Amino acid sequence: MSRVSEILSHYSSEPTGVRINLARILNHGKLAGTGKIVVQAVDQGFEHGPARSFLDNCDSLDPEYHFEMAKKSGLSAYAAPIGWMSGAVDKYVDSVPTILKMNSSNSLYNKENQPSQAMTATVQDALRLGCVAVGFTLYPGSDENLMLIEEAKDLIDEARSVGLPTILWSYARGGSLSKEGETALDVITYGAHMACLLGAHVVKVKVPSAHIEMKEHKTIYDNVKKDTVKDRIKHVVDCCFKGKRMVIFSGGEPKDDQSLLSEIKEIHEGGGFGSIIGRNVFKREKNNAIKILNEITKIYGGE
Repeated sequence: MSRVSEILSHYSSEPTGVRINLARILNHGKLAGTGKIVVQAVDQGFEHGPARSFLDNCDSLDPEYHFEMAKKSGLSAYAAPIGWMSGAVDKYVDSVPTILKMNSSNSLYNKENQPSQAMTATVQDALRLGCVAVGFTLYPGSDENLMLIEEAKDLIDEARSVGLPTILWSYARGGSLSKEGETALDVITYGAHMACLLGAHVVKVKVPSAHIEMKEHKTIYDNVKKDTVKDRIKHVVDCCFKGKRMVIFSGGEPKDDQSLLSEIKEIHEGGGFGSIIGRNVFKREKNNAIKILNEITKIYGGE
C-alpha cells in the first residue's frame, strides 16, 4: 500500500469527494506521494494588516505573487481568504490546489474582547473558485470558543456534503491562558485533539514548547517525553488519533534560514505531516523564498 493510500484509509467513512480532494493535495507538487505536504498560507493581511504583513516585500501585495510562489516551488497547496483567491485563481487553475480560508479576525479588534473570528466566505464560494478544501480557525481557551466550535461543526458538515475536506487552524488563546500557555505542550495537544473530535480532516497547530500550562496536567506530563521539538511533535501527532488524522504545523514568527530549517527537520522526524508557511516565505525576497521552500520540501521528502 502506498503512503497516500495508507493515509486515506484512515478516512474510509468520508464521502468519496472528500478523499479525492485530500488525495489531490497529497499527490501534488514536489512532495507528491510522500504523505507529507507543504502549504503556503497568506491570511495575515486580515490578521495583522498590510504594513506588518507585506511592506517588507511590497511585491507580495500582488495576489499573483503568492500563486506564482506556490507554483514555482512545487507546493502541495495554497491557502488564502476570498479576496486574495479571487484576485488571481483564474490564471492558476492548473498550477496548485487551493484552500479557501473561511474566517478571520483583525488587529483593530478591541484587545479587551475575547479572541474571535468572523465568517468571510461560504462553501459556495469555495466551489465557485474551484478550491479543494476549506480552512477555519478555532480559538480553544477563548470565551468565544463554544460559538466557534458550533460554526466549525456546521462548516465541516456543509463542506463534507459537497466533497470538500476541512482544515482546522486550532490556535489556543484567550480566557485564562497565559501568553506562554498558548504554545504549551498540553494546550497545543488539547486543541489538536479537539479539532479531530470535531471532524477536521487536517489539523493545523503551532509548534509546541515544553511548557505545561494546566496544573491538572503537570504530574501527567512528567511521564511524557518533551525535551526536544521532535519529542513534542510526536506527542501532538499521537494525540491526533495516534497519527490517523493529518496534523501540520505553523511556520510561526519569521525566522532565519537555519532556525526555520532546523525546526522543519524536527517536525519531519517527529512524524508531523508537514507545514503551513506564510510570513517565513513572503517576507523573504522572492528568489530567497523559493530557495528556502526548496530546502523545506527536500527535508520533508527525506533528502
